[in-house]
Amino acid sequence: MPRPRQPGRHRRPEPLAAPEGAPALVLAVPGTPSAATRGLAEEVVSIARSELPGLDARIGYVDGDDVEFLTIQSVLVHAAEERTARYEQALAAGVEVKEPEGPVAVVVPLLAGPDSALLRVIRQAVMDSRVAADLTDVLGPHPLLAEALHVRLSEAGLARADRARLFTVATAADGIILASVGGEEAVQAAGITGMLLAARLAVPVMAAALDQDGSITAVAEQLRSSGSQQLALAPYLIGPEIDPSLVAQAAQEAGCSAAEALGPYPAIGKLALSKYTTALGIAPQQPQGTPVR
Repeated sequence: MPRPRQPGRHRRPEPLAAPEGAPALVLAVPGTPSAATRGLAEEVVSIARSELPGLDARIGYVDGDDVEFLTIQSVLVHAAEERTARYEQALAAGVEVKEPEGPVAVVVPLLAGPDSALLRVIRQAVMDSRVAADLTDVLGPHPLLAEALHVRLSEAGLARADRARLFTVATAADGIILASVGGEEAVQAAGITGMLLAARLAVPVMAAALDQDGSITAVAEQLRSSGSQQLALAPYLIGPEIDPSLVAQAAQEAGCSAAEALGPYPAIGKLALSKYTTALGIAPQQPQGTPVR
């Protein structure tokens, strides 16, 4: 006989919501601002908001112009002014409220891997704003980024979407160049995600630097010398941080095809939110991936 169900045992957990008065999540977007960059950033913050109702998520640009594309400094200053205004309005209305404490915002760099030059600029922007704000680490390495890379490769016909069913993909690569930016530190960090990607694809994956002369070519030669004949380049990038033409140029130098950058893949928004909640000590469920089909 089946056991009687205990009341409440199998209930779904209550969805987590942003605490009232919680700091803003400010997505720090690198690169040259454009309509495409704005669209990508808006999709990322939309995903984060859907995961945490009530989240105050904003977009600040590293190279903004304060007219069409607000800089990180401006976004932080506006967030601080709005918090002060809400507190003063509550006092004026006779509402008992505590004086705001803690950071005004948590700044999350929209970067898959470390880029010391860009992170230095973002950190300086936070300091220049003179606003109490926390700055998180970059989004990777993380298994969800390996999933996102797998999806982008399969979308380009360069990897099998499901090794259990699609054995006849003639264009599937037998060696992957994981292209990062940020120098040697970024290559090492990308290598961690590369190991996870290699486990998913069952092919060798090696990281290289788009911003180091000869790095992509050297890795391509190393893969070919170890037996890989059909290579593919997978940008370990979200998109805005580099000129897209550099990816195409690198693929041409390596003599292979390239997948699209990670872009607004759902994992990017989930990881940005995870950085925010970790910084605040909120404990939502860990971001989960989805099987590639």
